[in-house]
Amino acid sequence: MSTTVRHYDHATDYRRVNDFLIDVSARGSTFANWLQPRWEYMHAHEYTKSPPIERFGVAEEYGEIVGIIHFEHDPALVYLQLRPDRREAASDLLAYAVEYLGGSSPAFEWEVIALYVNDFDESLGEIAAAHGFDPSADHGGVHARYALDRTIPKTPLSRGFRLRSLTDENDLAQIAGVLWRGFEHDGEIPETGPATQGESQQTPGFRRDLTIVAVAPDGTYASYAGMWFVPENRVAYVEPVATDPAFRRTGLARAAISEGLRRVAQLGADVAWV
Repeated sequence: MSTTVRHYDHATDYRRVNDFLIDVSARGSTFANWLQPRWEYMHAHEYTKSPPIERFGVAEEYGEIVGIIHFEHDPALVYLQLRPDRREAASDLLAYAVEYLGGSSPAFEWEVIALYVNDFDESLGEIAAAHGFDPSADHGGVHARYALDRTIPKTPLSRGFRLRSLTDENDLAQIAGVLWRGFEHDGEIPETGPATQGESQQTPGFRRDLTIVAVAPDGTYASYAGMWFVPENRVAYVEPVATDPAFRRTGLARAAISEGLRRVAQLGADVAWV
């Protein structure tokens, strides 16, 4: 088949890629592509607002998306999503990436284009090598799978702490604060923080009832656990999770995640990924 690779058009492609990721996830249990919520969440994240997302490459065959190569917040670090039965599109997308993507990466400390390749995907590694990519074990990510076919234990909370979903409490400034401090940022919270959280909650798949905050006795948000649900695939996705450094090592994140897992399991999720 003839594969055409073109620039990404957010207005017409955003929802199509959403649907594509749901479709390819349904074709097997192997974590070969992003889960759809990560794509959705990425577009609401403040870090994705600066680089031009029109540099993404979309592969089509007869008007159907069969793959996409894109970055999340750094054009030097790219991800490849493919239909499992359209592996031949990988070479075309990598050629596109070499021409249009790449940049200066703080992680690698020089001009580079880096591609994430699953450990089990030997054929993709070979295709990447043919395009000049050298394997590196020093830069990677880990995905963890949690089966929801079991009783999810409750984590006891210290006196005065409580768990609330964002349906019960939804203080955008407090959410911005716990995420800012929880991800090791110093100084004052940016003024855009609460607005960014409000924008994130407007994405189609965001679930206030599944997103849990641990609240301290004085009303401070101490920990935050986001939870997404893709009913078409019966899969949950945990993103993001953060605890204010002042409240760490007290079991709050575990308790918040567990509560979200119990809720999403009741909705029919079979598995959760983080």
